[in-house]
Amino acid sequence: MMDDPDADLVGGIASGDPDAMRRIVMAKLPRILLVATRMLGDKGEAEDVAQETFLRIWKHAGSWRQGRAKFDTWAHRVALNLCYDRLRRRREILVAEAPEMVDQGPLPDAGLLDDMSGERVQRALQSLAPRQREAIILVYYQDMSNRDAAEVMQIKVDALESLLARGRRTLRAMLNGEQT
Repeated sequence: MMDDPDADLVGGIASGDPDAMRRIVMAKLPRILLVATRMLGDKGEAEDVAQETFLRIWKHAGSWRQGRAKFDTWAHRVALNLCYDRLRRRREILVAEAPEMVDQGPLPDAGLLDDMSGERVQRALQSLAPRQREAIILVYYQDMSNRDAAEVMQIKVDALESLLARGRRTLRAMLNGEQT
């Protein structure tokens, strides 16, 4: 098995070296933020998840074992678990009184937003089943191989490919205005 490129830094973090931690944060923060933002659809929550991810890396770097999983895979799994925790909490929040009704009519700038394909894709991505969204984010936005993404998701490559196929099919239908 190949040596993990982050092994020395993780060893430094486990020894309490703040410089090693700064270097890991600088190297990994953009990808952790991207995966959390795509999973949660909220930049503020994604920043909280990234902060908690790095806090856990600082506290638990000694528990990572080279050869069992790449550090990058381990860090992504931590971030995704934190995202799923937040998504579960969203569903569990009970509302004491009915929320104020919001006008469901189109916003004055709705045409502008619809023209922005990135916004349409992000909305469509947020409406996917969480495991399909996770697979698509890891493969297409994080540029992971199917093998690495399957490892992060703790599933077989065949299962990942199935999630990707269903996710792509659903996204295509949503972006083409079809009912799913």
